[in-house]
Amino acid sequence: MSLYRLLQQRASGRPVRVALIGAGKFGSMFLNQVPAMSGLEVPIIADLDPDRARAACRTVGWDTTRIARTAFAASGTEACTDPRVEVIVEATGSPSAGIAHARAAIAAGKHIVMVNVEADVLAGPLLAEEARARGVVYSLAYGDQPALTCELVDWARACGFEVVAAGKGTKYLPAYHSVTPDGVWRHYGLTLEEAQRGGMNPQMFNSFLDGTKSAIEMAAIANACGLAVPRDGLQFPPCGVDDLPQILRAQEAGGILARDGMVEVVSSLERDGRPVYRDLRWGVYVILKAPNEYARACFREYGLKTDPSGWYAAMYKPFHLIGLELGVSVLSAALRGEPTGQPGGFRGDVVAVAKRALCAGEVLDGEGGYTVWGKLAPAELSLAERALPIGLAHNVPLLRDIAAGEVVRWSDVTVPDTDAVRARRAMEQRFTPAPAIAAQ
Repeated sequence: MSLYRLLQQRASGRPVRVALIGAGKFGSMFLNQVPAMSGLEVPIIADLDPDRARAACRTVGWDTTRIARTAFAASGTEACTDPRVEVIVEATGSPSAGIAHARAAIAAGKHIVMVNVEADVLAGPLLAEEARARGVVYSLAYGDQPALTCELVDWARACGFEVVAAGKGTKYLPAYHSVTPDGVWRHYGLTLEEAQRGGMNPQMFNSFLDGTKSAIEMAAIANACGLAVPRDGLQFPPCGVDDLPQILRAQEAGGILARDGMVEVVSSLERDGRPVYRDLRWGVYVILKAPNEYARACFREYGLKTDPSGWYAAMYKPFHLIGLELGVSVLSAALRGEPTGQPGGFRGDVVAVAKRALCAGEVLDGEGGYTVWGKLAPAELSLAERALPIGLAHNVPLLRDIAAGEVVRWSDVTVPDTDAVRARRAMEQRFTPAPAIAAQ
């Protein structure tokens, strides 16, 4: 039965009730859809600035009656324990807050939709296990690229295809790794005023540009789909949709991957800055391999884009609508008891790398900031090198000088003993990866 039909059955007297934590851009896009979704209600919204949350509701077109019957709280924990609510949407972007809210929701017996991919990559496998033990759903957020990629991977495997590669597109040049929030908007073609009117956070949007968000999202996909992670980080090859199956295959087959079964991000820009023809900047993809000659012939007969051999083909979704699509995750959890993507192991990690030469005493400022960017790494390599996860590189002082491009390690910083740190350590102990998971 379709999610829409199941939702209509809940519209009469027993709607799906959702708490939103974090009324930024993603959360606002979800709120925009709420009035159009008969059978779904948001009785409480939590944000560090409740007035900002009220303003977000007005901006997306909520009428005064709907706003008046909605509770606005400064505490995410209050939203998690609200007895009216059955699904929590965590959209703060803070790894430590995300972990705390997920655990509060799970303890209260509520499903958790984790928009906060930063928290998911820091400790998601442990949170998902805790949710399963409690009988609730922990889910990645549909509309965001990780969940949409997981859907394509699941489709390919359910059809009997081998998954050769999976990932997304983005705008990337190597120089972006050193961009700071001060210079971010010109790369998006926006003025500061336009970004502010759109409610866009410069540090968050800079994490999309400097490579951090791509690394985080690929780690989430690897952990949810059991795919391998490049040993030396993402390559970001310039690639349009027509060339996906030729470029994203193993080196022995003529592609760029160290082996089949990996995550990778393609760039919408050539290295000289020219736009890639038919780019996938806003979309997601999966590369599949025909299991036999008959399937290979079918690829050709039905017009799939393939590599020259015809064995490798691409399926892709050219766009994602982030919060406008989030209802799929909410309804899947509440009405089907199923996640739209969920970590099952610890395959990929994201480590902090210095954007410039850093001095002892400087304080790291996390994803998209002025000091570090996040690089994708195989989990076992991250653990072996004791690399500092990007999700813990917030407000921690350096104990020594760090060269530009150098990985920051746990021993290089003073990390306080927080719930997030303890959750990360517990996740590492519970899900320590077997050797040689990632490609060498």
